Amino acid sequence: MKPFAALSVVLLATSATSSVITSSLTKVHHAGTYRKGPAVADRARATHLKSRTVSGPTQVNVPATNIAVSYTTRVGIGHPPTYYNLIVDTGSSNTFCGLGTPFNQTSTSIPTGDFVYVPYGGPAWFFGREYLDQVTFAPSLVITNQSIGAALYFGEFGSVDGILGVGPTGLTNTTLTPPDYHENIPTVIDNLMSQGLIKNKVLGVYFAPSTNLNDTNGVLTYGGVDSTLYEGELTYVPVTETYPASRYWGINITLSTYGTHTVIPTSTAGIVDTGTTLVLLAADFFEVYLNAIPGAQLDPVTDLIEIPASSISSMQPLNFTIGDREFTLDVAAQLIPTEENTELGLDPSKQYGVVSSSNTTSGMGLDFVLGQKFMEKYYAVFDTDANRVGFAQT
Repeated sequence: MKPFAALSVVLLATSATSSVITSSLTKVHHAGTYRKGPAVADRARATHLKSRTVSGPTQVNVPATNIAVSYTTRVGIGHPPTYYNLIVDTGSSNTFCGLGTPFNQTSTSIPTGDFVYVPYGGPAWFFGREYLDQVTFAPSLVITNQSIGAALYFGEFGSVDGILGVGPTGLTNTTLTPPDYHENIPTVIDNLMSQGLIKNKVLGVYFAPSTNLNDTNGVLTYGGVDSTLYEGELTYVPVTETYPASRYWGINITLSTYGTHTVIPTSTAGIVDTGTTLVLLAADFFEVYLNAIPGAQLDPVTDLIEIPASSISSMQPLNFTIGDREFTLDVAAQLIPTEENTELGLDPSKQYGVVSSSNTTSGMGLDFVLGQKFMEKYYAVFDTDANRVGFAQT
């Protein structure tokens, strides 16, 4: 699964009346491997990733619980619905539950006779039975006959009930067991569209830095974007053609600089992933960044960058050129707030950073991951209809 804090916002889209429905998400804390090594978890995930128009202002807020390192949204499955806290994940496309709260089979739960297996990188994976079932995001946003995995066996995910997969549909291919190489499983976005609940296959994501460990501050918009959640204009870029980033919500960064240092010197492909907490860079790119901060080093326990207190005042902005615009992580956005260290299983006396290494060299087709910490600064739009990704300042 994922890394450090993965923030989520769920923007739920439109019913037949074409109004936008907004569902709130919360930040989640993972235990086990994730508690002691978010960089390791992010890296494992990155390695694995390689091998109707909205017209109304209506918003429905659905509460979710902050357990520190991810964002979840409360999703009802079955009828009457059992509610599960699911991580919103643009890096996968299957939806499953049953990790914490057991799957509850109801009158709307139709077993297909198939099994589903999805690996997420590192110790995170699940295997379970496939059902077609009713899924409730909000009273006016209810999908029928949605593929749901009911977990039978699974790896480490922490204190969540499962995953809401909102990545490209093609990622579901071969997830049935035995694998069917010719069949995709319709995602929740696909079924929202086909059942007339939204008019556009667009997902808008708003993340924000957490001010406490119980902060329902994320918004995810199904079917459109919420212009009240960002400033100025959206900058869109096409999904990259470079494999394997092209299988995901992959884009190209044409240049990255840290102060006077060039981190990414030429156009390279990577992905935008709500399921990753950190900002991951190919090892050679990360080395430039690390060496540019006096005294910075990788913590051998957490594999996070550790920054001396004496170096923070001289740190520089980290810039990424995407399309025709520069997107900047200022110094604060490059640091993990020290007040979060204890909850995250980190040394409370140390300052850690949000940028880490993927432990792979550049030129492999997935040279960066812009995770939650990037999206805490920039509103993100995942536009299936136009095959593009958009960003705007929050």
